[in-house]
Amino acid sequence: MYTTQAWAKAAADSDFKKIDIQRNLCGEEDVTFAVKYCGICHSDVHVAEDHLKPVRSTNYPCVPGHELAGLVTEVGTKVTAYKVGDMVGVGCISDSCLACPTCNTGNEHACQAGMTGTYNGETKHGHIATDKSWTFGGYSNSQTVHQRFIIKIPPGFPLEAAGPVFCAGITMFSPLKEWGAHRGGLRVGIVGIGGLGQMGVQLARAMGNTVTAISTSPNKKAVAKEIGADTFVVSTDPESMRAAAMSCDLILNTVSVSHELGTYLPLLAMRGTIVQLGVAMNAHAVYQLPLMMRKLRVTGSTIGGMLETQECIDFCHRHKIVPRIKLVTADALLDIYKMLNSKNDSVVRNVLDIEASK
Repeated sequence: MYTTQAWAKAAADSDFKKIDIQRNLCGEEDVTFAVKYCGICHSDVHVAEDHLKPVRSTNYPCVPGHELAGLVTEVGTKVTAYKVGDMVGVGCISDSCLACPTCNTGNEHACQAGMTGTYNGETKHGHIATDKSWTFGGYSNSQTVHQRFIIKIPPGFPLEAAGPVFCAGITMFSPLKEWGAHRGGLRVGIVGIGGLGQMGVQLARAMGNTVTAISTSPNKKAVAKEIGADTFVVSTDPESMRAAAMSCDLILNTVSVSHELGTYLPLLAMRGTIVQLGVAMNAHAVYQLPLMMRKLRVTGSTIGGMLETQECIDFCHRHKIVPRIKLVTADALLDIYKMLNSKNDSVVRNVLDIEASK
C-alpha cells in the first residue's frame, strides 16, 4: 500500500476535511496516475450525504469523485497501452469480475457479480484495494487501477475538462446510441440543461439529430441555443409545452430532484421513448392511457462500459465537444453540494482542481 491525501466526509452532515488514505501499489497490470482534476457530480452528493439508504448505505470516511483526469506516473510490467506522462482518466467503474458474459462484452458496468464503483464500492474482485473494505474516489492526489479501467484522453483534449466526459458524457452517449440517435435523423429532447444536459445537447446535435432543450428556467434559452439546441421549451409554461406537443421521438431526462416524469410525456410522438437518467428517489405517478394510445416507452439508463466510454471521449474529441466547466478548490465543496441539493441553475460542471487545493 502507499499513502496519499484526499478530501473526505466523516459523516453525512460533516464538512470536507483533508485526510490520509491508502491505496494498493501498482501491480503488473495496473496504472498509477497523479489526479489533477476531478469533476463534481450530483451522484457525489447523493452518496456522500447518504441519500440512497436504505437501498445503499454510505461508508465513512467517504472520498467522492468518479470523474478523474491526470497524468500517468507508473505502469505495471504487463501494461503496454499506457506510459508515464500519458493523459488518462477513470470514470464511474474501478473494478469488476472481468470474467462474466457482460464483462466479456465490454459492459463492465453491468458485471453480473456487481461492478465496483470508483468510490464507496466494495473491494471484492481483487484488482483494487484500500486500507478499508471500500474504494476512495477522485477527490485525492493519486489513483491506481487495473489497466482495464483506464481511459486514454486524446492528445489535445483539455485535461481539466476530460473528467465530466467519463460520467456526464457517457451517461448521455450510451442512451443516445441505445435508442438509435447515433444514426441521426431523430427529434431528441433533453430535459435539464446542466452538467448532464449540456453534454446531451452537444452529443445529440453532433450525431445529426434535431435537438429540443427542455428546462424550467427560461433564462437558459440563450446558452441552450449556443451549444446546439434547435428549439427551447419551458416545461413550466403551458403554452410552450402545448406548442411542442408530440415533437420528440426520444427524450433524455436528466432531472435528479423530485419531479413527475409524466410532465414530459405529452412531448413524445408516436412510439416515443423517455429515458430516466437523473437519480431521483421519489416514485412517479404515470397515467397509462397516454402510454397505450401512442405506444410510448419509459425506460432508464446509467453509464456505459469501458469500450463505450473510450468511444465517447474519442467522439467528443473528433467533434470538438468540450464540457463547460468551472474550476473550484476543495474549500468550496460544501457550498457546491448545497447548490446541487437545491435547484441547479448553472450550465457548467464544477471540477475540483487538485493541485490548487493542496
